[in-house]
This record gives sequence, structure tokens and C-alpha cells, in this order.
Amino acid sequence: MAAITGLTPEEVAERRALGQVNRLPRGTGRSFAGILRANVLTLFNGVVVGLAVLLLVLGYWPDALFGLFAVANALIGAAQEFRAKITLGRLAVLNAPRVRVRRVDAEGRDVDLELPVESVVLDDLLVLSAGDQVAADAVVIEATGLELDESLLTGEADPVASAPGGELLSGSSVVGGLGLARAVRVGADSYAARITAQTRRFSLVRSELRGALARIIRWITALLLPVGALIVNGQIQAAGGWGPAIDSGAWRDAVDRAAGSLIAMIPQGLVFMTSVALTLGAVRLVRSKVLVQELAAVEGLARVDMLCLDKTGTLTEGRLVLDTVEPVDDPAPGWETALARIAADEHANPTLVALRADFPASTGPAGARVPFSSALKWSAVELEGESAGTWVLGAPDVILVDEAHLASSRELAARGLRTLLLARTDAALDEPGTAGLVLPSGLAPVAVLALREKVRPDAPRTLAFFREEGVEVRVISGDDPRTVAVVAREAGVEFDGDGFDARRLPRDEGGLDAVMDRERVFGRVTPEQKKAMIASLQRLGHTVAMTGDGVNDALALKQADLGIALASGAPATRAVAQLVLLDDRFDRMPHILAEGRRVIANVERLAKLFLSKTAYAVLFAVVYGLVLWPYPFLPRQLSVVDGLTIGLPALVFALLPNTRPYRSGFLRRSARFCLPAGLAVGAALLAVAMGVRLLGSPEDVVQTAAVITLTISALWVLSILARPYRPVTVLVLVAAYAGLALVLAVPAATQFLRLGSPSPAVVAIAVGGGIAGSLAVELATRRARRADDG
Repeated sequence: MAAITGLTPEEVAERRALGQVNRLPRGTGRSFAGILRANVLTLFNGVVVGLAVLLLVLGYWPDALFGLFAVANALIGAAQEFRAKITLGRLAVLNAPRVRVRRVDAEGRDVDLELPVESVVLDDLLVLSAGDQVAADAVVIEATGLELDESLLTGEADPVASAPGGELLSGSSVVGGLGLARAVRVGADSYAARITAQTRRFSLVRSELRGALARIIRWITALLLPVGALIVNGQIQAAGGWGPAIDSGAWRDAVDRAAGSLIAMIPQGLVFMTSVALTLGAVRLVRSKVLVQELAAVEGLARVDMLCLDKTGTLTEGRLVLDTVEPVDDPAPGWETALARIAADEHANPTLVALRADFPASTGPAGARVPFSSALKWSAVELEGESAGTWVLGAPDVILVDEAHLASSRELAARGLRTLLLARTDAALDEPGTAGLVLPSGLAPVAVLALREKVRPDAPRTLAFFREEGVEVRVISGDDPRTVAVVAREAGVEFDGDGFDARRLPRDEGGLDAVMDRERVFGRVTPEQKKAMIASLQRLGHTVAMTGDGVNDALALKQADLGIALASGAPATRAVAQLVLLDDRFDRMPHILAEGRRVIANVERLAKLFLSKTAYAVLFAVVYGLVLWPYPFLPRQLSVVDGLTIGLPALVFALLPNTRPYRSGFLRRSARFCLPAGLAVGAALLAVAMGVRLLGSPEDVVQTAAVITLTISALWVLSILARPYRPVTVLVLVAAYAGLALVLAVPAATQFLRLGSPSPAVVAIAVGGGIAGSLAVELATRRARRADDG
């Protein structure tokens, strides 16, 4: 190999100047400034912050505290997207940070250098040996038993023999032999980089919660302008009209009330509490060794009804185990020792390593040895003593032509097992290094061995769980369909046949959809086909989760509604996935599903709570805008009511256990509950506020009565949503009612909130109105609750 010359310093410099270096592109979607603009410069934030600033300018800082919610929402959203961008920005397919390259030094001598992967240039001579990773697409120049593992790229578990002239793909690993290869594609032109480029495009996970909240905000925003104009006009008219004679203090109070009515319409806490619920879910998952790369992914698996699994590394542990040993009737003595000696080869490939558990290493005199290689398809060793003779282990159809034993091995191979034949002869081996090495003559069969991939012990239990939960499973692998079928059956996948060969997949969408609907197990699937298969399942109406660990899975994970990667897999796959199993334990999946269900069910409960408030706030604003009466709340008063009936209880609701299966129609169910609930609360509140005003009560007393009625009736909405009651929810409800009494009893609180001192008659009216409102809420929402339970 020394005769093959590497690049000179001048040639390296020339290629660097032309940009022919092994550097991957770095761009990953929007800039940090663009992310910040997208999360900060929204209409929602503009309205909330604008009103807060207006109240601060007018000197009503206690009424402007609601602006903190907008700041928190913007920071959480931006931080979420920043994290996704940084993760994708670190995307790199290659695990090995350095590579060996042969170049010519300044004195004209060939030297082997260890360089960073980014320092490789086009036409560099790569020096390869076992354990190395191929840094760039290359063509083999010289090889001695060179074998590559391309499972992270193609899904094919078997090592691939590489001879001179063969092409090597970047990202593959050398598992045996030695070789020299010339880099023919570097950087963005390499195979792994082309796949990576398609996964680097930034995208947020598809989220029903995010979409529903966006629609809610759009609808409410559309209401803000007309209703806002109505309430502002109403408050100005109530303060004396638009003329110059209006008192400045009255004008400022009118603006303060108008701002309070507008803020009450905006479910600002819903967006915040949704982010809190998702964050808490992410924290829980991290404690269970599941890394959440994007918050919305926490709800993702709760919606999934189709789970696509890669075989190698996902269903299996990525290693072989001995399945069957079938000795001949009268095997040669010492054959177990011979197997142990062959498996003890220091350059053993994964196949031989799998034998070591059943045939532990032994010592003794040995002669010549031929290491295993995919090119020869056999290995051999000469032994002395009790196991004297030449022992050969390899592919049955290569070692001998004995139909009886070949039939046995073919039967095992048809079941997807990897078969080997152990044979013995008294003939000596050729000298190591002999050109055209041939098998020794006179070989007699001793035993047929069958190996299989080791299925993860947690796989059958996990797949059974998903089957019981109504989640369908597809196994998609780049390996032989028969091998995939064996693994799938052992893991508990229910299907007929021996797996579908993806080389026969239709190219048209209609044909592909029909196959994907019918088949369950697929083999010989390319990365591009995996992506197309995921898209096909999505066209069939499924919400698809995809698990994988190799570069060949990255495109499919990007296409899926939810990508789940193993921590031991390729960096490209980890970076593009929304969830990463940090300890590679497949049995974490049910816990992820449970956490997703808890979050999405609790957020739906929170949405009903917050949107009920929006419903009665809109009703109240419209009525008071039409009757031209002073709005009976200040923003600070509404903040206290919100804290008792929504804010503090929402923190508890976000943590409640909830295993209800996911059902689509989140927004429809929320509207079906919150509209009648909000109208019932609003009607009771209007009756009390207007009645107390008509009795001639001063403004602060009207506000006090409105606070009492609204708190009592809104707490009944909370009481309904807290069912079935648990000790913690009962405690929250009792504390909320007690909190109302405490606010009314503490002078400092009533002074800060600008509440009056109502007479016993007014208190009775307010409490009675609250009770009547509670009864109305119970009756108005009964139909919606029955529909939800059904």
C-alpha cells in the first residue's frame, strides 16, 4: 500500500482554495433575529403590551401587571425555537472527530496524518482500519479483508465487503480489515450530508394544541377591534362624553376600565399555562430518561395512532445471538473447543463475537489461522491436542456441497436466521497471505449454527401495550425482509407472510397507499422510501410516530408527526427527532404516551376554564358598551378574580393525573362547554351589577358586588372541571372560596383593590346572584359534559 501516493501540500492548498473541503453547511432555518421577531411581534403581544404601557403612562401601574404574561409567553416561545435551532445547528453525521489521511510531506515522503474530519479535501487518500468511520464518500484503492457496516446509512445489518473499485459512503464504519480509499465527494456533496441537508430545514412539530390556540387568538383578535371600539366609546360616554368638558381624572378612569374589559377578553393565561403544562411534562420525561427537544412533542404521542419502527437498534439491541446449534449425528470430538478458538480471534467480526457467550475462549496449541471476511465467507484455524485438525466456519453453500446439510441451513435461512456451518478436515491450511486462498480439501460437516438478532426484552411488552391502546405498528427496515419478519414476530407484531420487499413498492401514490394500508413489515427500504412511506400513512389519515437510530432513518423522522430517536444512534437522527430515548430503552414509550395524554387532557380542561372567562367578558363588554354605564371592574380587581378562579387553580390542574385516551375535536369540545358556561356566568353578573346600580349604590359598592358574584359563579365552573374530585382539587376549591372571604375582610386588600363597603342587603344580592349563576352553569353545561363523556 505504501506505493500509493497521497496529495502533496500544493494539491491540498489548491483544493482548499477551490472550496473542495469536507465541511458541512451550517444554515438551519430562521435567524435568531427572525425567531425573536416571530415570537415577540404578534398582534396578541401588541394588544396586551400596548394596553399595559398605556396604563403605566396614565399612572395605573397596579392595573398593568397583566403585561408580564405577554413577556413570559414571548420568552417561552422564543426559547423553545432557539433550542431547536441550536440543536439543528450542531447537526453532524460523523461520530469520529478525526480521520487518518495519507499525504506527501514537504520532503516528498508519504506520511499518515491524523486530522479533523473537516480537514479532508477532495482526492485525499483515507487510511482505514477496524473501528474507523468513513469521513467522505470514497472509492477503494486497496483492500485487505475490508468490511463496512452501513447500518446507520441503509439499515442493512450485515457487514459489506469492499474490494478495490468499490464505493464507500460517508458515515459508514469499518468493522474489519484494512484499506486505502480516495475521497471522491466531500462536504455537502457526500451521501450523508445530502440526507442531513434535507433534515436541517427548520420545522416545528405539528401540534393540535398550538393550532387550536392560534385559531382562538385569531378569533378573539377579530373581536377586539369592534368590541373594543364599543366599550371605549361606552366608557368615555359614561364619563361625560368626548367633548372638551370631560374631566381628566374621569377620562383616565374611563380608559382604565376600558383596558380592563379588553384584557378580560384575552385568554392570556391560557397560552402561558399551556407552555407551563408542556414544560412540566418535558421535565417529567427527562426524569424518565427521555429528552424533549421541542415542547409540543409532549402532546404528540397522545395523538399518535400509527407507530413506525426501525428494526436494527430499535426492536433489536444491534447485536447477534446464537439461536440454534444442530450437530451431525456423530460430530468430531472437540468441536465446541474449535468454535471457541475461532470465535476468540482478536479481529473477530460481530458474527464471531456472538458465539463467545455460548463458546467461551479456551487456550491450547494452535497452528495457522485464516480470519473471517465477507469476501471469503469463511474463517479457519488449525488445532492440536484433543481438537486436532483444521476447523472451518463459514457460509454452508461455500464450505461444502452436501445437499442434506445445505437443505437444513436453507430451511433456517428461510426463517430469517443467519446460518453458518462448522466443518473439519485433516488437510492443512494454505500459508497466511497466500494469493487466491482456497478451502482445504476433505471437509466433513460437524454442526449447523443459526444466529438471530437480539430482540430487546422490553419490545414484546411495549408493542402489546400499543396494540391494546389501538395504535397500529409498521416495521420498516433496510435489512432482508425475511430477517425483519423474524424479528417482528419475536417482538410481537401480528402479521401474515414473510415481510414485504420494498424493491417492489409502487411508485405512484395510490399504489403505495394500498400497500401501506395492507402490509405490516417491510424490508430493503431505502431512506427515500421510508420518507415516502411515512407520507403515505399520513395521507391515509394516520398521525404517525417514527423511531430510529441511523442516518437512514433521519428523513422519515423529519417527515413523521413525531420523531423518536435513540441516544446511541447517529447524531443526525438525534438532532432531527423531537424526542430522544437517553438510555435507549424502548419501554419508555408507554410512559411518553401517558405523559402526552395527561398534558393534552389537562390543557383541554384549562382551555375550557379560560375560554369561559372570555365568553362572559365579551358579553359584559358588549352590554356595557351599549348601555353607556361605567364598567364595573378595574383591571386589578379582575386580576384578583382571575387569580382565585383561574390562575392559581390552573397551576394545580396542569399537574393532575389524566389517562383519558386522545380524541380529536379539542377546540369543538372546548367551545361546546365554554359558550353556555360563559353566558350563564355573564347573565348572573349582569343581573347583579345592574340591579345594585339601579338601587343607587356608589361605584365602589357596585364593583364589590360584581367581584363577589363573579368569583362565586366562576368558581363553580372550576368546580365542574375539577371532577372527579380528588383531595387536592377539593383543597383548591375550599382555598379559593376562603380567599374571596379573606380579600373582602382585609382592609389593606380592599383599599388596594378600591372596593367599597356594601350593606348586608347588597352582599345578600351578590351572594345570591353567585349561587344562581352557579346553578345556571351546572344546567347549561350538562349537555356538553354528557357529549364529552359519550
